[in-house]
Amino acid sequence: MGIHDGHRDKMRQRFLRGGLDAFADHEALELLLYYAIPRRDTNPLAHALMERYGSLAAVLTAPVEDLQKVEGIGESAAILLSLVPRLYLRARLAEAQQEQILNSSEKAGAYLMERFAGEKHEVVYALCLDRKGKLIACKRLGEGDMASAGLDIRRLLEAALLTSASAVILSHNHPSGVALPSQDDFIATERAKAALESIGVQLADHIIAADGDFVSMADSGYLG
Repeated sequence: MGIHDGHRDKMRQRFLRGGLDAFADHEALELLLYYAIPRRDTNPLAHALMERYGSLAAVLTAPVEDLQKVEGIGESAAILLSLVPRLYLRARLAEAQQEQILNSSEKAGAYLMERFAGEKHEVVYALCLDRKGKLIACKRLGEGDMASAGLDIRRLLEAALLTSASAVILSHNHPSGVALPSQDDFIATERAKAALESIGVQLADHIIAADGDFVSMADSGYLG
């Protein structure tokens, strides 16, 4: 038995008996790191991560390449730390998508805020809806702002056709700005509306998200 095996076993038993409620944030990180770093004391690494990022949430949303700047955190540990919250988010989104009716900007905005949580770059989504506003599929169309051709019209039309959508809600985020449409956003909206109309699909809205808030271009009168 290694020098740290007894301590690791005690930590695992604590978790099995009571979950994470009795764990400090650094202890939860220490426990998680066991499964990427088998033969090293992970307590100092957990403290180093908390000191660098300031909170558990910040650790778990940090880029993989930045996590590896912490001495002792290799690629495997960095991927594990990044993977855990993303898996949880995917599970929540998959659960939320079942029988999801997005027939108002408030419902669509709330759904999209989950999608954009933790995104560091601008991302474009298309929500494909049936005639009653039920979500058929949420398609990630790409990354990059509207000025850099982040909106791929071909992929947008493909998503609408493959899902037999009656309507589409376009959405993207402004990671470091405010949720107000730019001139590029207006141009992209007009392109998307015209392209979808050419195949008989309505552009129901274009929702822009930023800093925990969102703006509906339909509610703002930009989609007449």
